[in-house]
Amino acid sequence: MAACCTMLILFIAFLYLHNTAIADLAIPTNSHTINQWLLDNTNPMRVELDAELAEAERNTIVITVNKYGKGDFRNVTDAINSIPVGNKVRTIIKIAPGIYHEKLLIDSSKRFVTFYGDPNSMPRISFNGTAKFYTTYNSATVAVNSDYFMASNIIFENTAPRPTPRMEGAQAVAMRISGQKAAFYNCRFYGYQDTLLDDSGNHFFKDCFIRGSTDFIFGKAQSIYLNCELRSDAIGFGVITAHGRDHKGLDTGFVFAHCVVNGGGNLFLGRAWRSRSRVVFAYTYLPSNLNPKGWDDMGFPWHQRTVFYGEYKCMGPGAVTNQRVNYSRVLTDRQARHFLDLNFIHASTWLLPPPKL
Repeated sequence: MAACCTMLILFIAFLYLHNTAIADLAIPTNSHTINQWLLDNTNPMRVELDAELAEAERNTIVITVNKYGKGDFRNVTDAINSIPVGNKVRTIIKIAPGIYHEKLLIDSSKRFVTFYGDPNSMPRISFNGTAKFYTTYNSATVAVNSDYFMASNIIFENTAPRPTPRMEGAQAVAMRISGQKAAFYNCRFYGYQDTLLDDSGNHFFKDCFIRGSTDFIFGKAQSIYLNCELRSDAIGFGVITAHGRDHKGLDTGFVFAHCVVNGGGNLFLGRAWRSRSRVVFAYTYLPSNLNPKGWDDMGFPWHQRTVFYGEYKCMGPGAVTNQRVNYSRVLTDRQARHFLDLNFIHASTWLLPPPKL
């Protein structure tokens, strides 16, 4: 009898702790508590981690890149090429300060790769590819097709010139992330049109700076942007997001929480690139140059019936919603709950803190 009671108590305790952990995944309303909250929820020893990820993290390799010859390689391309096909260990490419003029691809066979830079002197990976010469998808300075990618303290840049109204093929991607379960910490993304192609998969961005003019965060991924700065470099019409969800059954979307929007232009939060486009801004500062309509249907009025554009407890002069388009919504607490939670990106199985080197 005593043994049965003990087992029951342990089972109840397990349920309590498990449910408590799930509740803790909700993004805090107080921005000052975010760092500790995230640390509590990204413990690398937790049992929920994907088994292959947990195994990879137990075996870490560090490769150094220094363009001046003081590392294992002088460029990032050679460092990537040195990683074996079917890689099964966390491989950190530690990149020394400097500008690396390279066009990089990490293919799907090279999982568990991390780019790491010095936070006080961040390395810059730079190229000038455009859609005219490469297609938008292939114009990226850095393209990642592999799963479990991470970047910390890296600048991703596309130096293609600012598009003019009559310029064709001017889309120029700085980063394309197409692999599953990727995280970016304290990274910077520079471009104009289509800066960040958040293509597909579950992704997490924290403390990042993203600059562009038109659709500068686009794709069909399922991502959370936490404590990021979104800088519009638009002179006239400007748009932050173009989400590509096109099917009702897809639980994807972009969530921006505790972010800051600034910069110039007649700015919109997003436009309806695809019929089921889904974007939420919460606890975010919105500037005075945000167009009072907030959102744009991209010339597809029939998309108005099916897009999901939400705002929740934002602040700043642009946060007044009484002139918003009628197909956007101010979210209730209950509606917001689904998006303001790490469960939205299934983070308990994969999200880890950045390395400490």
